[in-house]
Amino acid sequence: MTPQPNPEVGAAVKAADRAHVFHSWSAQELIDPLAVAGAEGSYFWDYDGKRYLDFTSGLVYTNIGYQHPKVVAAIQEQAARMTTFAPAFAIEARSEAARLIAERTPGDLDKIFFTNGGADAVEHAVRMARLHTGRAKVLSAYRSYHGGTQQAVNITGDPRRWASDSAAAGVVHFWAPFLYRSRFYAETEEQECARALEHLETTIAFEGPATIAAIVLETVPGTAGIMIPPPGYLAGVRELCDKYGIVFILDEVMAGFGRTGEWFAADLFDVTPDLMTFAKGVNSGYVPLGGVAISGAIAETFAKRPYPGGLTYSGHPLACAAAVATINVMAEEGVVDNAARLGADVVGPALRDLAERHRCVGEVRGVGMFWALELVKNRETREPLVPYNAAGEANAPMAAFGAAAKAGGLWPFMNMNRTHVVPPCNVTEAELKEGLAALDTALGVADEYAD
Repeated sequence: MTPQPNPEVGAAVKAADRAHVFHSWSAQELIDPLAVAGAEGSYFWDYDGKRYLDFTSGLVYTNIGYQHPKVVAAIQEQAARMTTFAPAFAIEARSEAARLIAERTPGDLDKIFFTNGGADAVEHAVRMARLHTGRAKVLSAYRSYHGGTQQAVNITGDPRRWASDSAAAGVVHFWAPFLYRSRFYAETEEQECARALEHLETTIAFEGPATIAAIVLETVPGTAGIMIPPPGYLAGVRELCDKYGIVFILDEVMAGFGRTGEWFAADLFDVTPDLMTFAKGVNSGYVPLGGVAISGAIAETFAKRPYPGGLTYSGHPLACAAAVATINVMAEEGVVDNAARLGADVVGPALRDLAERHRCVGEVRGVGMFWALELVKNRETREPLVPYNAAGEANAPMAAFGAAAKAGGLWPFMNMNRTHVVPPCNVTEAELKEGLAALDTALGVADEYAD
């Protein structure tokens, strides 16, 4: 679709937004949201007709891009047949979505509890774990994000938690492995893995194993920086959970449905959790949907004992119809394989080349369509380009980088001192090269702030 400029409408949209919309994670008077006129595939555009290649996939959820015609048609067909129905009934779209998801989850995660998004999926997974074990405490990692609801944000291990953390949520944080900024003085991935597992087991011991209901981990952390776990780490966590009777919860809200070049990131590590949360890519975000995939043992806990939880819109027909269509499109069009191939053959080599040429790039890491560049002020000391949780003038280098990317027609995903490369999983090689060229130019601006 060719964008048609219409600045008058754009001005009206912007005025109404500024007058009435309260934006998340924002100081309301300090933001300047772009008025978006439309989107298609890997691109969106504003009312001036300027087009942007979306290297954010929305909020890392448009895994098949915007406006895929088969998913749009499925939503329209479902709306004509049955727009909504209560969750206590068996509905075709809901049943089929659950079946397709269960076919792809690892191990015996064959029961699907639908939610409206990722945060409430995490909330319900934790509730299930607590009820299953009769324990209260939850362990989760620093450098993590699990959602914005009260329990999920307290499980989160980054600054977005701080304002809501009353130290009363029953959550204990620990350090997960991340060799580039190791908390364990490790020099190799093997050392980092072994020391991180020792640290976790020590944390379990000192917190009291019989008090811990669950360990919650993002299989591959997303907004915290896409730190790929070293070989053996997730398997080691699985062993610790089995040893101490702790429920292992993997959060695949961001990493699932093709993002890592597998249906689920757990498949990269040959590990099966007891509970797995999902959302975002399950239907490319076209209609809000999330869920918990449940193991046989935990499902059995509620076979004759009611599960005390639910949502009015659990398994909403429109959302489930979109999920059915999305999963079928991904299978028919080889979207998961596309993400794996282009990640290995195009994105990874290109980003490593950029790292060699730009002194602001400290590390490249990723897999599939899930990559991050760690931006630094000094490569030798690994000092971040901006301080932890920087704002205002302290964040000027990242703001300049972002402005340069947008000027070049690339919409970047930035978080603290990182930029992520997370385009739709069905992005084309030509689109990737266009975006990477714009990223190259923007990194040149960031270089001006590096030693």
